[in-house]
Amino acid sequence: MKNKILIMTLCFITSISYRISAQTFTLTSKDLSGQFTNKFIANTFGCTGDNKSPQLAWSAAPAETKSFAITMYDPDAPTGSGWWHWVVFNIPANVFELKQGAGNAATQLMPEGAIQGLTDFGIAGYGGPCPPENDKPHAYIITVYALKTANLGIDKTASPALVGFIINQNVLAKASLIVYNKR
Repeated sequence: MKNKILIMTLCFITSISYRISAQTFTLTSKDLSGQFTNKFIANTFGCTGDNKSPQLAWSAAPAETKSFAITMYDPDAPTGSGWWHWVVFNIPANVFELKQGAGNAATQLMPEGAIQGLTDFGIAGYGGPCPPENDKPHAYIITVYALKTANLGIDKTASPALVGFIINQNVLAKASLIVYNKR
């Protein structure tokens, strides 16, 4: 009887430790901690930042992930539809980090095969925050998506809304960071 109780207890403890050690899909950044610094702010519309995309890393993606996508969206932009600051898709499934500055095509830091789509600035690549002067702080939602397809079947001229629609048709998991900016 004591052996049965001991075996059941060990099974229970093993089950609990497995659940505790199981991780969820997570997005992190060495560069961001609540507020954008000038390094990541746009250099347009009166803003004078360096317009560098932040370093991003993700972990614990679902095993069936075939590619990743990343978006940066400002729901507080006074447009009636928010503002898309960055749209990247077809990131290979074996990539788990974008280096700082990868959002600038000239740096050639984007993984091979990844596509930077159009932003609401009208160009492909990263466009940093630049909220209107004296507006409330804007929340910038940076999201990485684990996708069930290796290729979204669109090119860099697709609108951010279309890219978002196709991403959401293929999402397995997503993880987000929210970073703020006010000027």
